Amino acid sequence: MVSVTPPHITPQGHARLKKELNELLYQERPKIVEIVSWAAGNGDRSENGDYIYGKRRLREIDRRVRFLSKRLENAVIVNPQDQSCRDKVYFGATVKYITEEDIEHEVTIVGVDEAIMEHGQISLISPIAKALMNAKVGDEVRFQSPTGEKFLEILEISYPSQNK
Repeated sequence: MVSVTPPHITPQGHARLKKELNELLYQERPKIVEIVSWAAGNGDRSENGDYIYGKRRLREIDRRVRFLSKRLENAVIVNPQDQSCRDKVYFGATVKYITEEDIEHEVTIVGVDEAIMEHGQISLISPIAKALMNAKVGDEVRFQSPTGEKFLEILEISYPSQNK
């Protein structure tokens, strides 16, 4: 499925992807090129593990570089601090909610490329984020989980600063 809208990303996510791109281009790729050049000079390339692994790694790096370059070029940077309507859930919001099982969660809605569930960051296209969009504190929203329909209540909405 091809996305028609450009990917949204927070300034922090944009910086993280840009840092990864720079590390690949200016640190890791030159090291691998050096290893491949050295390995190529050692003779038979068909049985040279350093050469074979290095060439494979270069293809992986180049593929990731192309992806990151295109993604950063097309990304729409949305700063949560610029959100004027702070009483509803929009992109970049940090939402505290409680489930039917009385378990509290706190998530931040971020772009697809920057979501890290272990850090409480969920993708804009995730079922929970979709259900939370445009909701207010006190609203009860429902969403479809892998185990069936679930309900949750929004306790708090905030828009974190750029330094978080």
